[in-house]
Amino acid sequence: MSFFNRRGIFLQKLGPTVVDPDEVLVSMQFALKEEGWDEENSVATTSLLDSTTLIASSYDGGQSFSIGSVDKDIDGNGTINSDDKEKLLALAKAYAGIAKP
Repeated sequence: MSFFNRRGIFLQKLGPTVVDPDEVLVSMQFALKEEGWDEENSVATTSLLDSTTLIASSYDGGQSFSIGSVDKDIDGNGTINSDDKEKLLALAKAYAGIAKP
């Protein structure tokens, strides 16, 4: 997130693990950033608002992912439907395919 854009997505790839070398998890956190000022301590503050975290899981080395229920309008078209889930799954697969983020 930057000064000009308050929206952000934080991605984290977890796995593979020693227990399951084909397991890959992608954590996706969506948030809004709010900057403020703490007058008592005279420091700038940053807070994350409306934060939502979703986990996409793969058990075939990141070739395909699954995700639980999606209850947010991810694509901003006014409806919560399978398109939102498809976009999240595509994001997880794309991120898992990046070797050195």
